[in-house]
This record gives sequence, C-alpha cells and structure tokens, in this order.
Amino acid sequence: MRVHKKKHGAERLEACGNIVIKDLKAEGNTSQALFGNDNPIRIEIGCGKGDFIVGTAAKEPDVNFLAVEKVSDVLVIAAEKVKNSGLANVRVCCVDAKELEEIFPEGSIDRIYLNFSDPWPKARHEKRRLTYRSFLAIYKKILKKDGAIHFKTDNRGLFDFSLEEFKEFGMRLEKLTFDLHNSEYMEGNVMTEYEKRFSSMGVPINRVECYFE
Repeated sequence: MRVHKKKHGAERLEACGNIVIKDLKAEGNTSQALFGNDNPIRIEIGCGKGDFIVGTAAKEPDVNFLAVEKVSDVLVIAAEKVKNSGLANVRVCCVDAKELEEIFPEGSIDRIYLNFSDPWPKARHEKRRLTYRSFLAIYKKILKKDGAIHFKTDNRGLFDFSLEEFKEFGMRLEKLTFDLHNSEYMEGNVMTEYEKRFSSMGVPINRVECYFE
C-alpha cells in the first residue's frame, strides 16, 4: 500500500504530546513508565488510522493500549485521533514489530491485535507477513502465559496461511470464523477503517484468537 507523505507530519506528531512515545527503549516499557499505572498492556501492531484502538480503549478504560505502526505518516492520523478522543489509556509509537522483543520483557504483554495486516501475497515475501513463524516467536516471548493474539483479515489467502503457521507453532485456536459479521463472535467487535470498507462491500471478514500452549 502506497502511503502519501503527510504535510507537517513531524510537527503534527509533536503536537500530540505524551500520546506519542518517541523511543520505547529510552522512555520505558512498563505500564508505570508509559501510563503511570499497573494496568495490563495490549498492543495493536499496524494500527492504521486508529479507529480500532480508540474504539477498543474507550470500552476498556482499565486496560492500557499501545498502538504501533512502522510508517510515521500513517501513525500521525492515529495519534491525532487518540488526542481528540481524550482517552488516557492509549499511547502510539513508530516502531517495527521486529523490535518488540528487544523492548518488552518476557511475559509482559497481555494481548496482541493484528488487524488487516499487509498480506504480502507473493510467496517469496512470506517472511514479511506478521503471522510468519519468526514473528510468532517474538509474540510468544513478550506475551503473558495466558496472553492471546487476536487476528482479523479480509484476505482469505493470508488467513489460511496464518492458520497453518499457528498450528505448526502449536497454538490453540479459538473463536475461529470465516465470516465474522455473520457469526456469534460479532458482539463487541470494534471495526477498523479497512473492516468498515470491506464489510460494506460484502467481503467476509476472517477472525481467530490464538493462544500459545
């Protein structure tokens, strides 16, 4: 996906104040350091424009949410959305998912959300998919023992690939559906920008919760 450079992006991020974590390694990796409390931390990897993280955080004020995005020109929109929401339990940071194991201690994250990740459809690019086994190894390290990955995508090819990766990694799969919006798991679902668009076009949304055994 091509991302257009945002005018005054750096200045706009700066204007969002402490919502934006400039350097997780330097500023801290605990709830106390990031939020000033001991509530559990959940991470959305690839937060897009922020609809999901804002909607979810509003429903769960006793949980801390960190939205990470490796493209700053995408992150600025999410950061402004968080700022305008007035939510105190969300922070955003420009960081690559590969770096998370160097930032967070083992067993420190409550949940990871992967929403409409880049499918990288060409076989030679499969290692870039956020559900590839090398990424799963990172998630396993930083998640709590009973922590989970919540995964949603409209891309059936990516979903099928991911299910095989999860199974090969020995993960337990729950609440699996190939058509979320017509399933029993729709209650409480918070939609992303992509989800709103694709579902309005009649595209089925795939969804699963994964736990490491």
